[in-house]
Amino acid sequence: MALTTGTVLAPYTVLGQIGAGGMGEVYKARDTRLNRDVALKLLRGHLSMSAELRERFQREAETLANLQHPNICVLHDIGEHDGASYLVMEYLVGETLAESLRKGPLPLDQALHYAIQISDALDKAHRKGFTHRDIKPANIMLTKEGAKLLDFGLAKLKQQAAEPIQLSSDAPTSPGSPTLEGTILGTLHYMAPEQVEGRVEDVDARTDIFSFGATLYEMLAGKRAFEGQSQASVIAKILEHDPPAVSATQVQSQPSGKLSPPALDRVVKRCLEKDPEDRWQSARDLCQELRWIKEGAQPAALSQTETKTAVKRWKRCLVWSVAAAFGIWIATAIGVWIIRTPAPAPAPPVSRLTITLPAGQHLAALDQPAIAISPDGKNVVYVAIEGGRQQLFLRPLGSLESKPISGTEGATGPFFSPDSQWIAFFAGGLKKVSVTGGEVFTLAGATNPGGGSWSSRQTLAFQPTNTAAGLYQVAQEGGAVQPLTRIGSGEIIHRWPEFLPGGNVVLFAGSATAVAWNNAQIGVQPSGSGGRQNLVQGTSPRYSPTGHLLYAQGGTLLAAPFDTRRLAMTGTAVPTIAGLMQSTATGAAQYSVSSTGTLVYLAGGFAASQSQLVWVSRAHEEQPLPAPSRTYAFPRIAPDGRRLAVMIADQDVQIWVYDFLRDLFTRFTSEGNTNGAPVWSPDGMRIAFYSNRAGPQALFWQPADGSGGAQRLTTSDFPHAASSVSPDGMLAFIETTPDTGRDIWTLNLSDRKAQPFLHTPHEETAPTF
Repeated sequence: MALTTGTVLAPYTVLGQIGAGGMGEVYKARDTRLNRDVALKLLRGHLSMSAELRERFQREAETLANLQHPNICVLHDIGEHDGASYLVMEYLVGETLAESLRKGPLPLDQALHYAIQISDALDKAHRKGFTHRDIKPANIMLTKEGAKLLDFGLAKLKQQAAEPIQLSSDAPTSPGSPTLEGTILGTLHYMAPEQVEGRVEDVDARTDIFSFGATLYEMLAGKRAFEGQSQASVIAKILEHDPPAVSATQVQSQPSGKLSPPALDRVVKRCLEKDPEDRWQSARDLCQELRWIKEGAQPAALSQTETKTAVKRWKRCLVWSVAAAFGIWIATAIGVWIIRTPAPAPAPPVSRLTITLPAGQHLAALDQPAIAISPDGKNVVYVAIEGGRQQLFLRPLGSLESKPISGTEGATGPFFSPDSQWIAFFAGGLKKVSVTGGEVFTLAGATNPGGGSWSSRQTLAFQPTNTAAGLYQVAQEGGAVQPLTRIGSGEIIHRWPEFLPGGNVVLFAGSATAVAWNNAQIGVQPSGSGGRQNLVQGTSPRYSPTGHLLYAQGGTLLAAPFDTRRLAMTGTAVPTIAGLMQSTATGAAQYSVSSTGTLVYLAGGFAASQSQLVWVSRAHEEQPLPAPSRTYAFPRIAPDGRRLAVMIADQDVQIWVYDFLRDLFTRFTSEGNTNGAPVWSPDGMRIAFYSNRAGPQALFWQPADGSGGAQRLTTSDFPHAASSVSPDGMLAFIETTPDTGRDIWTLNLSDRKAQPFLHTPHEETAPTF
């Protein structure tokens, strides 16, 4: 039912019809209450007949009305007139992108300007749970203020009201012309493969990214990405063919003009991947990439001749540079690299700088991550001690000063939210605070953490305690904590999580011991899946926007080409930073990388957690032993009081025996690279310990004087660690399983029979007779 000029709908007076489309007619109207012009869209009858649809439309509209973004057309109001629903929206003066493109492609700068605005609007909407489902030039209005995205959320209503019977054409609809009911949602030339095939369950934010890519292609090339003589041929193109690169079409149409940079070709190509998993996984990542291109990180647009020359020289490589290191012992400076995604030769310049901490500040203990850079590359947060107080400090890279963040006293292990607006950290629990300061929110308990990562799916992965357990996850608002990974055979703990783009897959490091990470394995696992696989030996994994897996090994940062779809390394790892600060005790490596390609790190090398052996009297007095400082753990005194068995973690973990009287260390174990938790027999003649010398971590013992070889005491698929031996020959030990964590077992040393002593879903540890 068309409305005539002068028709009154509540406070709105119709001034005239300004257009029509598949969902209804659009009118210019006057809001007599607020004395402003508005756009009034009267919905087609089939969208208003169902009571269920009307109720759902009401809920959608309420949410959309609160979706505030400068590049999304504002929804002011909804109502009904003669049984037909209508929308009241912001009245925009300008032309649609479709109308503009009839005059030809947009200039590169203008296309990037609008593309950034549209992708930013998509990011905002996707984070609020809205998928547009019909991104196309006709749904983008160009005004003096910039691009405005129209009809957000209405496509979903149209989909619910229609049955997938036939495809609609993209021909403009004149006022009063009929619209085919029972159509597949979307405009054919901009539809993603999952829409064309009617796979409604697969439609998500990545569907919008495909349609955005098709729109951006047309903005740059002046023609559609998928053309055909019929609907069937267009469908075939969408499902089976890739369009030519934008720059290639520009060579044909603009032989003397400037071409799009290769990075923009890559952006568009990734938008138009057939498999949603191969596309940009979030509009935010896409928007950031477009911003980087526009801000000049890529060379200026190239001419046809320059393009051919650049292509000949093109090499897919990671560009690194050397930065000056600072002293490990004073630890007062932070090194920063600016790295970029592969670019045509000549390579873009690599910036590097050193941040010197203010006088009176020094970095906190480095067994936990002490630095992080925001995904947008604008801020660095670090943990420092000043005036005896340990807390977080925020340093914008565009500033010469850092400032403390109130409420973060005792903080360790900071990391940013994907939108760079929040900082998560550990301080008696997992907490978060805005980068602008303010209230600190507690999300979960975490007594002895092992790192965290914030996914684009609004959850945080973290390791809450230095016990035998995998990773856990919690919503970014807090709440129930859920398991994320399960401990596998031959390991007891997972640490240092890192979500891959898209938030569906997590990287982490797994170790057979919680006190030495020299031989940890980098694992990768899809969320909600047990399909975990090991990639390489190392710790503290990160994903670089250059398409590389970064990880630490022996105080060196390595980079290996990594396929995020196959979850596999596709090339040999190469060293990139020698002398990276890395803890042997926890595996923490001091570096962080932004999604814009900035790498921040602490130099210093393989930093073992040095400690000293001391006697402590009952009066709390300490008397240091003359033994040198080493990475000691689990000291155990022999029954005769003359010797000490202790773990020492260097490049591997071994047990040493120290003779107090002779001030002499003797190496006790040599087989395997992880031997630990020594326990003396009551007569002091033997030492029991765990070792990986024969596979999974099992128990062994051997004469304390080193006169005989080790004898195996236990065999299991799960790690064992000795704890105490009774006078009558019972060995209490701990077994760690994926289901119940640490449990206490006993072993009769005479017949070597083991049986569970305390086996519950809780953590049981440190049994002592």
